Amino acid sequence: MAELREGIDAPATVSVPDKPALEGLEDKHAARWRQHGTYRFTEETTREQVYSIDTPPPTASGSLHVGHMFSYTQTDVLARYQRMQGKNVFYPMGWDDNGLPTERRVQNYFGVRCDPSLPYDASFEPPATPPKNERDFVAVSRRTFIELCERLAVEDEKVFEDLFTRLGLSVDWTRTYRTIDDASRAVSQRAFLANLANDDAYLAEAPTLWDVTFRTAVAQAELEDRERPGAYHRIAFHRTDGSGPVYIESTRPELIPACVALVAHPDDERYQPLFGQTVTSPLFGVEVPILAHELAKPDKGSGIAMICTFGDLTDVTWWRELDLPTRPIVGRDGRIIADVPEWITTDAGREAYTQLATKTTFSAREVVAQQLAESGDLDGEPRAITHPVNFYEKGDKPLEVVTSRQWYIRNGGRDADRRQALIARGRELEWHPAFMRARYENWIDGLNGDWLVSRQRYFGVPIPVWYPLDEAGEPDYEHPILPDDDALPVDPVAETAPGFEESARDQPGGFTGDPDVLDTWATSSLTPQIVGGWSRDEDLFATVFPFDLRPQGHDIIRTWLFSSVVRADALNDAAPWKHAALSGWILDPDRKKMSKSKGNVVVPTDVLDQFGSDAVRYWAASARLGGDTAYDIGQMKIGRRLAIKLLNASKFVLNLGATEESVLDDDNTHLLTQPLDAALLASLDAVIAQATEAFAAYDYARALQITETFFWTFTDDYVELIKDRAYGTMGEAEQASVLAALATTLDALLRLFAPFIPFATEEVWSWWRGGSVHRAAWPTVSGFDGDTGILPTLGIALSGVRKAKSEAKVKQRTEVLSASISGTEAAIERLRAGLGDLKAAGNVSDMTLTVDAAYAGAEVTVDDIVLAPSENIAD
Repeated sequence: MAELREGIDAPATVSVPDKPALEGLEDKHAARWRQHGTYRFTEETTREQVYSIDTPPPTASGSLHVGHMFSYTQTDVLARYQRMQGKNVFYPMGWDDNGLPTERRVQNYFGVRCDPSLPYDASFEPPATPPKNERDFVAVSRRTFIELCERLAVEDEKVFEDLFTRLGLSVDWTRTYRTIDDASRAVSQRAFLANLANDDAYLAEAPTLWDVTFRTAVAQAELEDRERPGAYHRIAFHRTDGSGPVYIESTRPELIPACVALVAHPDDERYQPLFGQTVTSPLFGVEVPILAHELAKPDKGSGIAMICTFGDLTDVTWWRELDLPTRPIVGRDGRIIADVPEWITTDAGREAYTQLATKTTFSAREVVAQQLAESGDLDGEPRAITHPVNFYEKGDKPLEVVTSRQWYIRNGGRDADRRQALIARGRELEWHPAFMRARYENWIDGLNGDWLVSRQRYFGVPIPVWYPLDEAGEPDYEHPILPDDDALPVDPVAETAPGFEESARDQPGGFTGDPDVLDTWATSSLTPQIVGGWSRDEDLFATVFPFDLRPQGHDIIRTWLFSSVVRADALNDAAPWKHAALSGWILDPDRKKMSKSKGNVVVPTDVLDQFGSDAVRYWAASARLGGDTAYDIGQMKIGRRLAIKLLNASKFVLNLGATEESVLDDDNTHLLTQPLDAALLASLDAVIAQATEAFAAYDYARALQITETFFWTFTDDYVELIKDRAYGTMGEAEQASVLAALATTLDALLRLFAPFIPFATEEVWSWWRGGSVHRAAWPTVSGFDGDTGILPTLGIALSGVRKAKSEAKVKQRTEVLSASISGTEAAIERLRAGLGDLKAAGNVSDMTLTVDAAYAGAEVTVDDIVLAPSENIAD
């Protein structure tokens, strides 16, 4: 197990501090690692030598929380293990700094809002005291707003980098990127144009989920159901043949003007006679058909529903599959459109509509409910309910469905063959844990449309498209103008379309730039291509792609993981990685997910200050992949105790005289002469084998558990048993044997613990070894021949002696004149193998060993203890 690599800063002699401590180790060793490039990736390599990690780029505009420490530590543990296995680890770090979260933070931080109509003011500085109310925010130009986003993002990223460095992430900090930097924007635009060229991207006018607060389209993957109060209104539609009303129940009566049909299940006998007939809508007098569709639910409300354009995504499905007209009444601002629709033709209907015009949907709902009550079309009082409502995951108001022109990327939502191909791509991955694959496949099976990737925002990757204008100044969307590849990245709002002068912008016969940006996931889905050098450094890309590992949270399988598979499948005809490692959530003491909105988050710097990085890493690494884990300072205390014990136990071993030369290798195995020492190293071999097997299965938590259990046996039993022999009281050969066992075990334990507690292990390594433990080889099984039962059996016997002294209330150094131990023949043989160490550790003068057939396994009993007369009564 001797060192396999030359290192740095090799100490001339063993140098152990008088009072080892954890304090200060983070700054000391983090600076040393950076100075020496300990974790730097080497480009002169082959694909077989590389282990590449598609590191999640955190949203730097978000606040730090313990979840960052939790999931990123788990990734780092795996990275450190692979590096010690001899892999050339490609471990970059990115910052996801484009998109709505950054815009929102900039608005609140500087007290500004973007007004694209304003001219650029190069001298603008935000208010010294930002206003708190959005009504008072200062309007700035698009360019100024983007500059402020850039400025704040850089500051936020520095805070994240400092945290991750302090936490000990073994990232190659020479390989960082930002999802808004020039390289990322060029890759994102190049990938979009490649999708467009291959018909994997398209522009369409269609019903779109819309956030009325942010005035932007929203993709299906960004939806979030929230329970909200509502009310069922039982409303009468009137049959055109005059034979009576048909009652529907709806929580959105304000959408009656947008109604295009009523629908019931084809097997619902109550409504089968009505299929093909028509009714007129209350208040507005619009004639609509009664139709059948399998999605109608007989047990919901009255069993018959109105189809509106559009109340929800089910309306969209009905509208598309039943080939219905479009009658929108809700604008992009979330208010009822001002002009009376052309399909409302009666005077009474037009008058009813004018009372709704320009109101919010909430206010319009109240007005319509009152109108229905007055007209007699409301049957009874509204029935209060609580029901799930679609929200944008970052939004504050329910989503609407509006018709708009948007860009889409094909993802199998409307193509069964593509859907199955993407499911097959998912099956090429090794999922950790394996059951997470079902979430991926369930998401794909539930898709109801392609991936909407355009956003009506400012700080993002611009959609790299211009449109020619006809002589009437109308855009020709069928023939977009595309940039040359070497011009990327481009901003069509600020840059002139190829073949035109800037004076032709927005003029008849000229051009206009697409004002939208790509969804942040459309760029984040390309992290393997961005950091791997796709389309820029094909040699690098060939050595890292497909990546070995994608680590991420299980809650964004539907967004980041799936979208990344979609892009790699289209661009590279491959799965983007070999393994997917899914972390769980952090739960508060009440087993609720920690989140800013719930006010139950913990600031990570406070935890690091209190317990130290190694302790926090221990807590994170104790949790298996995929499992939600409680925030537990008790685990952190255990981790801190472990790190401190490692320092102190190492100090003891090295002060006994153990050196690098004491570590056993092929040239000095003759030093190992004592059965107890061989037993320890045989047990160590088993630990190494089991820990290696666990890491190979991505079960780092088991590797930690196995290693830690052995460590405490080593310190609590073995070290106590061999102290006399280690001091040389039994002879030089006996001392050399124990020093070899101690040094070899310490050497291996430092390597085994290195992925988990990197600062304490590096500190101890620096006392007696050259270089860094993190560039040392992972320990391997050496084939030591020893009885692994000797140490636990001796440990039980020593505990029995100590217990007797404790019960007699004398000090542990009190002499035992005689004692008897009974056990099985195998147990007694093991005791004989280490009898000298046992007697010395217990200060026993005479010990009788008796084989008793009544015992089983390793069970032994210590009795008939006679203590020497002593005044050394325990305090």
